[in-house]
Amino acid sequence: MTTQCIPTELTFPLQTPREVRASFDGGTITSDGGALLLGQVEAKTAILEQFAACFTDHRDPDLIEHPVADLLAQRVYGLALGYEDLNDHDTLRRDPLLATVIGKADPTGTDRVRPADRGKPLAGKSTLNRLELTRPEATGAERYKKIVANTEAIDCFLVQVFLQAHAQPPSQIVLDLDATDDPLHGHQEGRFFHGYYKEFCYLPLYIFCGEHLLCARLRTADNDASWGTEEELERIITQIRAAWPNVRILLRADSGFCRERLMSWCEARGIDYLFGLARNSRLEEMLAEALAQAHVRYLATGVAARVFADLEYQTRDSWSRARRVVGKAEYLPKGPNPRFVVTSLAAEERAAQPLYEQDYCGRGEMENRIKEQQLMLFADRTSTATLRANQLRLYFSSVAYLLLAALRRLGLAGTGQARAQCQTMRGQLFKIGALVRVTVRKVWVSFSSAWPYQELFRQVWANLQRAPRVVLHPLRC
Repeated sequence: MTTQCIPTELTFPLQTPREVRASFDGGTITSDGGALLLGQVEAKTAILEQFAACFTDHRDPDLIEHPVADLLAQRVYGLALGYEDLNDHDTLRRDPLLATVIGKADPTGTDRVRPADRGKPLAGKSTLNRLELTRPEATGAERYKKIVANTEAIDCFLVQVFLQAHAQPPSQIVLDLDATDDPLHGHQEGRFFHGYYKEFCYLPLYIFCGEHLLCARLRTADNDASWGTEEELERIITQIRAAWPNVRILLRADSGFCRERLMSWCEARGIDYLFGLARNSRLEEMLAEALAQAHVRYLATGVAARVFADLEYQTRDSWSRARRVVGKAEYLPKGPNPRFVVTSLAAEERAAQPLYEQDYCGRGEMENRIKEQQLMLFADRTSTATLRANQLRLYFSSVAYLLLAALRRLGLAGTGQARAQCQTMRGQLFKIGALVRVTVRKVWVSFSSAWPYQELFRQVWANLQRAPRVVLHPLRC
């Protein structure tokens, strides 16, 4: 049998007079030089420091080399840098720059206790996965998995980071709610088939305020999209109003959240709402006159026409009271396209057209934030066996998002990439080849001289230098 050997040298027959050979022998070179910016964001916001406080470590401190704060930082930084799989960390654990950003005193790993670990300053996959697999009731008597996550504290922490991002309380905030599908390809706990998405999936609930993530709750797909929303909002709004007692709150969501229980809940607490409303024959009949006007305009101009109407509407059985409904009578080349929203906002305060076109349609921006989480920060990597472990993976992705959102807010302000998404930030700020040299007193990082985004990097660095450090307070849940 022929032995299959992995060549140590790779040859590339390129269109050049010189022979091109390559090998992985460059030494301490990192491909993630921009991770230094993530460390600078952490120094200003203490996001990972606060996240680590939500875990209880039952391990003997005299017998460990990786404190829980280091493990969490390694896991979250890895996601931010584009490494979705725990297996990646068996190689990443050798990266001296990542070890430096995490805060390792010896970023070369030469002082590790076990000879097999020397040269590897960071934890491997087997150590990192204990974060996810520890039982909630675990104690120091467990053999391996002893790091317990306090999920209630993590939920509180997400809101605390949002509050810390504001120097002054805003007069009004808009909370966007949405559910999305998280496809499953195994037999994970809580696996159900969803008829709308036509697949086995989870149905996580997200709550954002602008770019700020306030809730990422992993849920099974055997319930309505709005299931559990009141409980999440109760704790979030209670925490917000404890800090900002006079803030006005508007909830915004699509028709999947237009439920009597949620609207009544808002009305009882003085919270405004703006929800999509599924159309029906009665609503279409009420909008018929406006739709006829839109049709006439379309025939006269040949372009899509819209007419807005203010209506008062109550269902025959499910609603406890009549409510304001705004109808959009739109006529397109393909035909009529009526749409409806229901709101607690009075017509005197907000006219029908801006209410729909500016206020309601503004919720579309939240979809970009969810895509960042799922597609760019791997929130859909829920492939472990238990619902709790998959919820922790969703938390890790959420904290990676918090770091990148803080980088966008603090570092990219005033630059041409002020609205850049996570993938763009990763490509233009993090993926930088750099030579790392560790001396007794310093870590020297030499970036590639040919890197095209040097000026942007300098601008971001300068912005982060000027940013104030957040003032930490105990969690108030």
